[in-house]
Amino acid sequence: MVSPAFVTFEILVYILFLFALVHAWRRGIAIVWQLLAGVLFGLLLEWATIQQLQAYEYGEFLVMFSEVPLSIGVAWGTIIYTASLFSDSTNLPEWIRPILDALLALSIDLSMDAIAIRLGFWQWGIPVDEEFFGVPYANFWAWFWVVFSFSAGLRMFIHWKHPLADWAAPPAAIVSGVLGVLLTNRLIVYTTEIYPLYLSVIAAVILGAVILVLLQRPRFVEPPHRLSAWVPTAFHAYYLIAGWASGIFSQTPILLLISLVMAAVALRIHWMNPGRERKLEVL
Repeated sequence: MVSPAFVTFEILVYILFLFALVHAWRRGIAIVWQLLAGVLFGLLLEWATIQQLQAYEYGEFLVMFSEVPLSIGVAWGTIIYTASLFSDSTNLPEWIRPILDALLALSIDLSMDAIAIRLGFWQWGIPVDEEFFGVPYANFWAWFWVVFSFSAGLRMFIHWKHPLADWAAPPAAIVSGVLGVLLTNRLIVYTTEIYPLYLSVIAAVILGAVILVLLQRPRFVEPPHRLSAWVPTAFHAYYLIAGWASGIFSQTPILLLISLVMAAVALRIHWMNPGRERKLEVL
């Protein structure tokens, strides 16, 4: 029997996706295609990573795509789509926006993954007291590159001056995104053989990304669509409630603190910067 926590998560993800689908539909069928491509990319990257590294495995969700829950692919597509909505409302250069997209997605995972493994959503195969409370540090590296690879590929191909660009860009982004993920997976496998190098590479990528965004002194040029705020808020709220209801926070109080901090960061980014041309606080 599927756990209520699993079912609730799947329902939440599908509801958020429906809101994103309605928003995309109002912008045009080409935008719908971009959203759906993000979902397909999420499923393919999960399947490819499991086949390549076999570093984790999922629990039994209601709807599975081979070894990958459908809701996970849908979540990837929805998160990437709404992160792009946010970054597109800023004055950031086009080449910086995929970096911001990746950081926004990563801010969700920092509070999500350690709780998810304790709910049985997936397992990394390491003790829960190792690395980041049972989550390999490489996972955060992967989250960054997953979103960056697809977002950068999509933006690059969309600006290709060709009548078919709108339709060719999403599948091209899937290909470039999956290739990017597979290559970075291979790099992190290599660096794990030298533990200090492993940590240094991950830290350098994440901190370097934050610095690059901040150096651009980002500002809003138009108010971001509220959907870009509701999606991360919903994920943070779900894991806060699930962590409390399941007793995870009473067993590991530090996870409550981390979840509250990341929820506060999301609140600051998404709900306290609504004005036009106001400074965007990334951290």
